[in-house]
Amino acid sequence: MLPDIEKYNNKQDEKYIEICNLLESIISKELGREENKIWHAHPVWFINGNPIVGYSTEKKGVRLMFWSGADFDEELLNEKGQKFKDASVFFNNIDEVNENDIIKCLIKAKTIQWDYKNIAKRKGILEKI
Repeated sequence: MLPDIEKYNNKQDEKYIEICNLLESIISKELGREENKIWHAHPVWFINGNPIVGYSTEKKGVRLMFWSGADFDEELLNEKGQKFKDASVFFNNIDEVNENDIIKCLIKAKTIQWDYKNIAKRKGILEKI
């Protein structure tokens, strides 16, 4: 685990630290050597500079967000973005985290991608990669 991500996880409410650590472990194991860092104040993983998955703590719990998740057709991702192609799930208890469901989404995230990396150049227009 990168020191910055470990620092982020350890700053969360005690009830969320374990969830954050588990999510980091699952994502890192599945995405391997892909770039990951603290981006916009929370952990995010990238493929070729394009944001793929990240998590953050919010009032509703720990949010696991896939930038292109709306196209994954996965029941797990029950919170769809309003403006873009993102989709999320919230966790409030470690028992809610199903590693196999997350891995299915991570596998899809490798091949189903919208180009967020160049969204500013396209003035807010997304294109599928």
